[in-house]
Amino acid sequence: MCQPREIPRYTGMSGCTCGCCGCGCSPSFRSFFSAKEEQERLESYRDQLKKELAVVVECIEELKNK
Repeated sequence: MCQPREIPRYTGMSGCTCGCCGCGCSPSFRSFFSAKEEQERLESYRDQLKKELAVVVECIEELKNK
């Protein structure tokens, strides 16, 4: 799952237009986000990273047991 690497407080107007790499060019009318919104996005990103790490650990264990 593609997740933003950084959650900017504002969005830029240049760069890619995919909206999933964290560059801020997603099609949105909003330019700024509140501190609470930024915190919620970061917490969601943290939770996704935890899930990803759990799968990586599981894969490593499977490889060790082969």
